[in-house]
Amino acid sequence: MIYSASLRKATLLRRYKRFLADVELEDGTLVTAHCPNTGSMESCHAEGCIVWLSYSDNPARKLQWTWEFTQTDDGLIGVNTARPNQVVSMAVEEGLIPNLTGYKTVRREVKYGKNSRIDLLLEAPDRKPCYVEIKNATLCRGDMILFPDAVTERGLKHLEELSDMVKLGHRAVMLFFVNRPDGRAFSVADAIDPKYGVGLRKAMASGVEVMAIRAISTPQGMTTGESVPLEL
Repeated sequence: MIYSASLRKATLLRRYKRFLADVELEDGTLVTAHCPNTGSMESCHAEGCIVWLSYSDNPARKLQWTWEFTQTDDGLIGVNTARPNQVVSMAVEEGLIPNLTGYKTVRREVKYGKNSRIDLLLEAPDRKPCYVEIKNATLCRGDMILFPDAVTERGLKHLEELSDMVKLGHRAVMLFFVNRPDGRAFSVADAIDPKYGVGLRKAMASGVEVMAIRAISTPQGMTTGESVPLEL
């Protein structure tokens, strides 16, 4: 996925009220940017760190700037939770994720279950429909990438709905988008949300497939990289 316009570098002054961030652009201009991430963003929002912003000239928007990445010594951490769905969708269409190839159509935000929407629905005449839920994983502790970084009742609900799809004879995939360059392996953050950990392992036992895919990110765009080992 290539950005339609170049991102701007800035310095983070503070993140507050979950969705707001005060930043200083390289020319010294102070602006408030939208923070499109409902999690704690542990390990990727230290005051004074370098961030990358996208800009929109849509007059209907209250905030023209959006926080896309946090820069670290190892590379970029993607904090915009809207990006993984876009990137994974394009990667599936281009055949870049080996375990998700062979589908003729890729649809996003399709209604299913009990008044829910699946991130991706993959379909082909010769195989089962594949329901793919995508989560943005940015928390790193030690050498492990963990999800979630905050308690997520919504995430637990998604696991239950994926299990329901398996019971109906469909394929279901829980895909964790590892949106940072470091971390040796992926696991669940049991210490943060033990119920989610139980739910994930229960979903796996029911037949839900779990995979973790590394993001490759630059200020010009994003794509998918290698699979990240699971330690669940």
